[in-house]
Amino acid sequence: MSQTPRTATKERSTSESSVKLSLNLDGTGSSKISTTVPFYDHMLTALSKHSLIDLEIDASGDTDIDIHHTVEDTAIVLGQALLEALGDKKGIARFGDALVPLDDALARAVVDVSGRPYLVHSGEPEGFEYHAIGGHFTGSLVRHVFEAITMHADLTVHITVLDGRDPHHIAEAEFKAFARALRQAVARDTRVEGIPSTKGAL
Repeated sequence: MSQTPRTATKERSTSESSVKLSLNLDGTGSSKISTTVPFYDHMLTALSKHSLIDLEIDASGDTDIDIHHTVEDTAIVLGQALLEALGDKKGIARFGDALVPLDDALARAVVDVSGRPYLVHSGEPEGFEYHAIGGHFTGSLVRHVFEAITMHADLTVHITVLDGRDPHHIAEAEFKAFARALRQAVARDTRVEGIPSTKGAL
């Protein structure tokens, strides 16, 4: 018996950015990503690879002013697409957790496809938010990306940096941990009948 494809295609255009995005929750982790922000491309490629979510993104914006708008708007659209692709959420595992190292860095992520957007994000070392990773991606944007995804996908997400010295490694460990936890949470579980909630709704 074939299952309904869990895919979504979304677009968002403002005076600050233009984003076109498509995803497949039941993919293999293949991606084609261009946001004009190289480090962000690197993080989103890792997110796709380790979540097994196929992801195509074509985004651009007023990066001559700041990359902030393009980064945030891409994350908003990603969250919206995740929510749409999840559909009625029947038969999913719902919860996922992961602990991911990257050399000196160690990050933990816990995801609940709860229908209630909430982010708890902690542990990044002092000064991380001011560091320009790759010369352009400010550390503060890492939290901002997770805020946008969480709020627009209606997820409850806890991300904790447990250790780390190198800003690149810290950010990448966070993205990979989130990806692995998300992979578990959105996966179909053959033993789950209907919506995995005592309330009957997520």
